[in-house]
Amino acid sequence: MEKYRCLVVEDEPLAAEILQDYIRQISFLELEAIASNALDALDLLKAGNIDVVFLDINLPKLKGLDFIRTLKSPPQIIITTAFREYAVDGYELNVVDYLLKPISFQRFIGAVNRLKENGKVLTPVATPLHSTTAEPFFLININKKKIKIYTDEVLFIESKKEYISIVTASDTYLAKYQLADIENQLGKNTFIRIHRSFIVSKKRIRAFTATDVEIGGHKIPIGRSYKELVLGSLESSGTL
Repeated sequence: MEKYRCLVVEDEPLAAEILQDYIRQISFLELEAIASNALDALDLLKAGNIDVVFLDINLPKLKGLDFIRTLKSPPQIIITTAFREYAVDGYELNVVDYLLKPISFQRFIGAVNRLKENGKVLTPVATPLHSTTAEPFFLININKKKIKIYTDEVLFIESKKEYISIVTASDTYLAKYQLADIENQLGKNTFIRIHRSFIVSKKRIRAFTATDVEIGGHKIPIGRSYKELVLGSLESSGTL
């Protein structure tokens, strides 16, 4: 069986790296290119060598759904996004699947198993080329290495000017990213931004007051503009 040639259209580097890692683990997928915006993606599609597009919705210049509408003969498209509310629009445009970030490997496999060849669903089903966990994770670049961090292990993430500090129970990682680069890769039900400089794991919070939260032996301030949202979320979710 020939491999499906894939294009990832994603402006968030961490999200693009996760998809790249997933694609490499599926025997019938091959990553052809990565584009950070829809206009660059259009140029790549004109070459005629793309079978599947993994498409983010919230793109610069031209939004993902509008991008689909510009295509006369679109390839198969799998949407990857943090926004649940556009699912109906996506399916009306005949996308293969609609993946919500953070995307687990198990969910990714489910989506690519729906790809079609000559109008028929692919068989056999996709299986990883090597053993892997279905737990959500993200990749960060540190000293020219890609480090895999499982979201379940993260206590909190702190912004430090041009860098972020990712704190787990056993390690601390300093990487050159903006906090916004990683925020969309974390589940909104399990992580919450409590300050312009801090994102924390809700389930790791041991105690909180009106001004701070305690997590992993650290006391982290709640920003004044975040206070109402944070306290409402923590008190209603039964975090403690």
